[in-house]
Order: sequence, then C-alpha cells, then structure tokens
Amino acid sequence: MTAAKQSITELYELIKDRQTQPIPGSYTDYLFTKGLDKILKKVGEESTEVIVAAKNPDDAAFILEVADLTYHVLVLMVERGIKLDQIEAELASREGKMSRLKERSSINKY
Repeated sequence: MTAAKQSITELYELIKDRQTQPIPGSYTDYLFTKGLDKILKKVGEESTEVIVAAKNPDDAAFILEVADLTYHVLVLMVERGIKLDQIEAELASREGKMSRLKERSSINKY
C-alpha cells in the first residue's frame, strides 16, 4: 500500500479552505473558533515538544512533533492572512546574504 502524500502547499490550501468552509467538530474548526490566542498557545506547545523530541534519539517522535508544529504554524499563517509565497519570498531574499548576527563568520561558499 502506498502512503498518502500531502505537500505543505496542499495542507496550507486545505487549512485555508477549512477556515472559510468549516467542518463542525474538526480540530481545525476548533482552532479557528477559539481564535488567535488558542492558536498561539498550540504553536508554543508544539515548539517546546519539537525541542524535547530533538534531544532524544527517536527520529519518529521528532518527525511527529515537527509535523504537528508545521500544521499549527500553517493554521497561524492562515489566521493572520500570511501566504506561503510571502514566506518563500523572504527565504529567497536571504540567499547568499550574511547573517545579521555578529558572532557568525562569513559564508564563502555553499
């Protein structure tokens, strides 16, 4: 059996659709109904869980937590009206640039 695949873009679009066409009782609907504070709380919780999982050797647990964090960040982005292409543009704008942090040495090659 082949596992189902879903890209970040597809998940973002699904979340966006669920915001405008909610499915009562779904977790996504619950988050949007509770609002920004609840979404922020979940992003904070999931961030902490990623950090804890990263300290342990279990890759499966780490992957699960990163997936949870990714989902909640996407919900936050939709709630704030931030599009994926805005994030992609920001990341692209950083390519080849030095860090703003002074303690990091220059990047001479990639």
